[in-house]
Amino acid sequence: MAVNALERYRVVRDTTWRQSRQLSWIKKIALSLGVACLIGLLAQTRILLPWSPVPITGQTFGVFIGAVLLGQWWGGVSLAFYVGLGIAGVHWFNGGTGGLAAVAGPTGGYLIGFILAALFLGYFVDKYVKARSFGVLLGLMLFADLVLVFVPGLLQLHFWLGSADKNAIGFYQLLTMGLLPFIPGEIIKATAGAGAAWAVSPKKESGK
Repeated sequence: MAVNALERYRVVRDTTWRQSRQLSWIKKIALSLGVACLIGLLAQTRILLPWSPVPITGQTFGVFIGAVLLGQWWGGVSLAFYVGLGIAGVHWFNGGTGGLAAVAGPTGGYLIGFILAALFLGYFVDKYVKARSFGVLLGLMLFADLVLVFVPGLLQLHFWLGSADKNAIGFYQLLTMGLLPFIPGEIIKATAGAGAAWAVSPKKESGK
């Protein structure tokens, strides 16, 4: 019974994955907008830090899941929708903010990094079957998060702080504001994202 149930699960998983890669572009746009909405909701789940203008949010988990579910290009498209519609005035960035000022603010670099991370993850998950193991997924997600999201995030935060008070900020102070407090949560989100991605992705070649 357990073997039959496991086999049925694998068939459903692999079929769903294959069909998701074969959807019409209209359906992929709809799914991309759905992922953008999910990330917008996760952005409202936040913890404010008294020493930093950057809050802890659940957004990166949505980025991980969207990249795996939508694949190489459409994962990036979903984040481009999220950022682009936010700039256009949809108030779904953290704290219910939106507009160009939000992207030009202290968290704007992280938003751009979301697009890079989604493109990176989607590429590896679509192209390499071995990238769908839990360990590799976890490594890819941590790299995408801590490098592709946090590096542009820290750069933008540095420039914003410099322009805001005209005082130079030290490297360690920048890290305490924009990276170090976030690492435990990012590891948790990457672990959860890798587990979810491992569960829904086939471990053999399938049609795209």
